[in-house]
Amino acid sequence: MPTPSLASLPIRRLTLRDLNACADLSEDRGWPREEHKWGLLLTAGKGYGIDDPGGGLVAACVVTEYGPREQPALAAVGMVLVAGRHARRGVGRRLMRHIVSAMGATPLTLHATSCGRPLYEELGFKVIGRAEMLRGRFVPTGDRPEVATRAATAEDLPEVARLDEEVFGADRTPIVTRLPAFADHLRVAEENGRIIGYAAAWPNMETHVVGPLIARDTTTAEALLASLAARTDRPLRTDIDVRHEELLSWAKAHGLASVTSNAVMAYGITELPGDRNRRFAPVTVAAA
Repeated sequence: MPTPSLASLPIRRLTLRDLNACADLSEDRGWPREEHKWGLLLTAGKGYGIDDPGGGLVAACVVTEYGPREQPALAAVGMVLVAGRHARRGVGRRLMRHIVSAMGATPLTLHATSCGRPLYEELGFKVIGRAEMLRGRFVPTGDRPEVATRAATAEDLPEVARLDEEVFGADRTPIVTRLPAFADHLRVAEENGRIIGYAAAWPNMETHVVGPLIARDTTTAEALLASLAARTDRPLRTDIDVRHEELLSWAKAHGLASVTSNAVMAYGITELPGDRNRRFAPVTVAAA
């Protein structure tokens, strides 16, 4: 039988049963396998993929929707990958056009590398910001934090979810409620018994990724980041909105170094919803 053309291969929904195939695809493109992250995204979001008749996946991506189920306020696109053997044959463009069409009037956002940005611009995405990836071993100063932090409890989740929705500008319950199981550490910052920020550190290969990082101000963000660093012997990684110059400088002064930066892009909106002054880092650049 003749081999089907790439254009004729159907796009289908992915499930957790596809986790290994997704991880294989990551590895094929020189990325870490990131099974832990794929597991979160495939359960909290919607995976889309194209099966390779020869086995595995031709391409995959994940869309994480936020807000009301019937009409999401925002959807984040991430993990857009095409197998190396099928690269530069229009597969990524076809998959993204499918996503844009499937999401209809729902605004979209994504973090784009310099390689991916031209495709997204061709599809109508606009650059609205930038995030800087930092990585390294955090070096504490020994100074007492100005803001008190503690481990989050199950009783904190409703308040954490309320704060997150207020800051993010959309309900992220599918992500927030999975953080206690997904993250190795989930901490809150308090003032007078009120939660004013929260952050998680989750395992990704040899690092702990800090995200989300939601905080009342830079001082609170610093206290949360330092408290997470004190509870791991792994290097930290995080993606900080470049508009938070003070936090970036502080983190670099404490041992983290800039690795790369990604363009924050959007389709259908000119700015992300919520309060960018309190939104310091995403859960992951693949899910906003």
